[in-house]
Amino acid sequence: MSWIGYAILAALLAGLVPIFGKIGVQGIDPALATGVRAAIIFAALLAVVLTRVMGYQILGLNRHAVLFLVLSGVAGAGSWVCFFRALQLGDALRVAAVDRLSAAVTLAAAAFYLNERAPVWAWIGTMLMLVGAVLVARS
Repeated sequence: MSWIGYAILAALLAGLVPIFGKIGVQGIDPALATGVRAAIIFAALLAVVLTRVMGYQILGLNRHAVLFLVLSGVAGAGSWVCFFRALQLGDALRVAAVDRLSAAVTLAAAAFYLNERAPVWAWIGTMLMLVGAVLVARS
């Protein structure tokens, strides 16, 4: 499967997360919900790693890679705690629309930190996403 196939599948699966999360987070602390979700993700990914990656590859990770994987994990954990709290307080549709603005953050950060050159259409598309998120959030 190409990158676009995986990206579409990721979007479809990610679209279900707010629905399942909204139902699952009712009446419990968002941090607990995030912890339970993280434990399930860990178990599933551990199975993938053990079946696809040889153990020696884990030992070969360099400090730079580990540092940024840790930062990614911390950012993801914070994102999910906030996401589940937002789901407790708001509608899944609105929360998901605002949450997806992470793509705009990624575009700007990739341009600034990674020196990635996004074409003008990517910037226009991102601006449309921002407008769309505002419209959905205010509806």
